[in-house]
Amino acid sequence: MKACGNVFKYGDNVDTDVIIPARYLNSSDPKELAQHCMEDIDKEFVRNVKKGDLIVADKNFGCGSSREHAPIAIKAAGVSCVIAETFARIFYRNAINIGLPIIECPQAASGIEAGDEVEVDFDTGMITDKTKGTTFQGQPFPEFMQKIIRAEGLVNYINQK
Repeated sequence: MKACGNVFKYGDNVDTDVIIPARYLNSSDPKELAQHCMEDIDKEFVRNVKKGDLIVADKNFGCGSSREHAPIAIKAAGVSCVIAETFARIFYRNAINIGLPIIECPQAASGIEAGDEVEVDFDTGMITDKTKGTTFQGQPFPEFMQKIIRAEGLVNYINQK
């Protein structure tokens, strides 16, 4: 399983309130949430993101409230993977539960820049910056997590069993 696309880059402590502002939490419709994804930190994100693109961030991505709306908005916007130096634990769990691939890799987080084309191999954890010709070794997903992601989330995975 692989992800490949262009990178949107953010810094430390990107919290769930900027991923999906609280004023839009009256909806749980993924398409509606996607229309407002990242708008308080990056007004151009929704206009420029394409299916398959990636988010790369520094420390503590997804901190703040425990709302599942944040990873849902990111996934529905078309993002195929989020790479960060570290993730807030509840965001990490919510992302896997809804089938959004995320990888912690400090070297990739610091070495990849906005606009770079990046490919992630979830089987090996290898992250390749195709723009720069550099590679980084992230943590590969265990097989059970890959099954959850392939099923588009934990509920779908359980229902398929």
